[in-house]
Formats: sequence, C-alpha cells, structure tokens
Amino acid sequence: MKTVVCPGSFDPVTNGHMDIIRRASGLFDRVVVLVAANQEKRNHFTPVERKAMIEKVLAQDPSMSNVVVDLFDGLLVDYIAACGASAIVKGLRAVSDFEYEFQMAMTNHKLLPQCETIFFTPSPQNMYLSSSIVRQVGGLGGDISSFVPSCIHDEIWAKLLEEHQNMSR
Repeated sequence: MKTVVCPGSFDPVTNGHMDIIRRASGLFDRVVVLVAANQEKRNHFTPVERKAMIEKVLAQDPSMSNVVVDLFDGLLVDYIAACGASAIVKGLRAVSDFEYEFQMAMTNHKLLPQCETIFFTPSPQNMYLSSSIVRQVGGLGGDISSFVPSCIHDEIWAKLLEEHQNMSR
C-alpha cells in the first residue's frame, strides 16, 4: 500500500490545495494531508480549525475516501518514518516556489534517504492561487468564492473579515 503525505499549513485550504490532494488520491492508495506547523508564518486559523475545514471538504467528495487528515508539529521526516509513507507530495505554482521546495526536498532526503518528494503542478485555473491571496482578498471583503471550497467559504470569509476589522480598530 503506497502512502504519501501532503503537508502544508493550509491557512486556509484553497481550491488549489484540494486540486493537488484530489489528484494525489487518484494515484496513491492512501494520502495523509498533514496540517503542519510553520514557525515562519503567522497563522490565521488554528491547526484544529484547519484540520476540520479539510475534513469537511473531504466529506463532500466520496472519491477521496482514501484521504485522511492529521496534525503534526515537528520534523516532517519523523512523521514520514512513523507512518510508513513513501513520499511527500507538494504543489509548485511558479518558479518562485521551486527554489524553496527544492531545498526542502533535498533536506528531507538527506535526513531520510528513502523519502522522495513528488511535485505536482497546479491546474491552470489555480496557478496563481495561494492562501495569502485568499486571506488578503477575503479580509478586505472581496469575493473568494472561486478560491475556496464552497462548503467552507462562509467560515473562512467570516473569520477573515472579523480579523481585518479587529486589526483596523
């Protein structure tokens, strides 16, 4: 059984993230979406909120019954080794993503030589999409309905608007 881990901060999860997860679920037996901590980012949603949002989206799509969501705060390779995954799946939107992701892939391979990283390019309609764009547009009251799954749209939009209003005070 081939298990892969799709790590990210998912703050919040976007249609681009779900595209990569959906495509990975069609190629591998089991996909673990790992809501990981990133000390370099200020998160807007708690890890538990992010996990719950992804699970809500997955519940809407029976074709992804081989996808599970987990939380982890530590070295990704430690999680990979513990769950017996064979690879990491990452999305690359642009050349600018490549340098950072390449460094991470090489570091992970050095720490755990049997760990491979597989890069997916996004579908054309998601190439520009990032969580930071969703946060910026949504926080200013813009329409994010084409950026995030519809079943979690209102939850994301409300939190982003509330956060923006609190910062404006």
